[in-house]
Amino acid sequence: MAFPKSELQRFKSLLHEKRAQILHNAQSTLAEDMALDANDLPDEMDLASSEYLQSFTFRLRGREKVFLEKIERALQKIDTAEFGLCEECGEEIAVKRLEARPETNLCIRCKEDQERAEKDYG
Repeated sequence: MAFPKSELQRFKSLLHEKRAQILHNAQSTLAEDMALDANDLPDEMDLASSEYLQSFTFRLRGREKVFLEKIERALQKIDTAEFGLCEECGEEIAVKRLEARPETNLCIRCKEDQERAEKDYG
């Protein structure tokens, strides 16, 4: 798929915006959520609850790391003229799908197949 330069620039901007939001969230986590101080918590239940929330936040940030990697891969594909091609079947990914998820690497058919396989085996 040969996107016009202006279209590629639009996708690039979308990806950069998503990346900036993830990095902002990560900085917020470091600045706010890492400040677990046992002296501020009156009892063991509060401490356990706070540690659980902190653990949950880190798992979310782990998912964001994977999302960030997908964004970086999509940006590289724009630079190498591979953007918009399904990594599974090699077919073009629909523009509407790319507009909704510019970081995607699978066409809708392959993504549905992947989700069915995960459901069946996972």
